[in-house]
Amino acid sequence: MPAKPIVLAITGGSGAVYAARLVQALLGSGRAVHLTISGSGAAVIRQELGIDIDVLTPDDSMTFQNMERFLEASDRLLGMDRRGGWVSTQAAMEAVSAGLLTVHHYKDYFTPIASGSFLTSGMVICPCSGSTLSGIAHAASQNLIQRTADVHLKEHRKLIVVPRETPLSVLQLENMHRLAQAGVIVLPASPGWYHGVQSLLDLVDFVVSRILDQLGIENAQIHRWEEDAAPATRQR
Repeated sequence: MPAKPIVLAITGGSGAVYAARLVQALLGSGRAVHLTISGSGAAVIRQELGIDIDVLTPDDSMTFQNMERFLEASDRLLGMDRRGGWVSTQAAMEAVSAGLLTVHHYKDYFTPIASGSFLTSGMVICPCSGSTLSGIAHAASQNLIQRTADVHLKEHRKLIVVPRETPLSVLQLENMHRLAQAGVIVLPASPGWYHGVQSLLDLVDFVVSRILDQLGIENAQIHRWEEDAAPATRQR
């Protein structure tokens, strides 16, 4: 049986490049992705990657064009091109062409992911803004993203939130604590430095790899501790 799809939500927290790289990894691994991007998320993509994307419109041709521009803008920032490995824009776009990507308007509640009867392997909110964190913690369901997160909570499915805010207020910490108590995986975008960092890509891939690990998706984006017991970065 094919693996169940994964829901990915992009909200207004800083770190659009993490989301783009995660899209590449999920689609490149052959996983079906249901994507929704908030209005603030689109604004951050514009600010950080310099592109306007209309991913709010679930049109097949527009979805392809927007995803290609989104991922290639991330590649430019990370100093990459379309070639190389399963985590690449080329592999991701082949998956889009094969129909593995579905885009939902973030205010449309009449979509499959808003219902608990639609089975998924989990949901990732990357990056996760403070307002989205609060909305989930208090079951506000003010948009499709918060509603879908609420569905994953009530159905006891994996929910991963990737906040990047710093510093954190007491209220934000309380919201994270509340979510963690409910079984949510709080995975801050805090890259490690012990795996032989040589580029911005290494830092981004560290966070993306940890997300994939939580989803049970095999990946080789970082050198793992057991594979390299004493890299130069850990020598004193």
